[in-house]
Amino acid sequence: MSRASPLTGDDLIRVLAALSNPHRLRVVAALAHERAYVSGLARQLGISRALLQVHLRKLAAAGLVTASLELSEDGKAMNYYEVEPFVLTLTPEVIAAAVETLTVPDSAEQPGADR
Repeated sequence: MSRASPLTGDDLIRVLAALSNPHRLRVVAALAHERAYVSGLARQLGISRALLQVHLRKLAAAGLVTASLELSEDGKAMNYYEVEPFVLTLTPEVIAAAVETLTVPDSAEQPGADR
């Protein structure tokens, strides 16, 4: 996610949505210290590998983590994740600029928005 240009509105929504979950915040915090493979990270966080994979996919889609497949000494494939360096500066001006590039429809246009 480290980029010189500002985030588009869609990118900003994707990043904020990815960071809006406590499990994903814990994943980013753990990976901030060191890269980790899925099984080890799941044990460290006390969640299932399946649930962790869901959260890692969301973080990867937002550009916050990356994965690399490596072989262990015994030939076992291990997927290692690490945090992509990022800085998120959120100001009213940043939000205003991002809104100009949104392609996601307003919630008023989505079914059930009046709830």
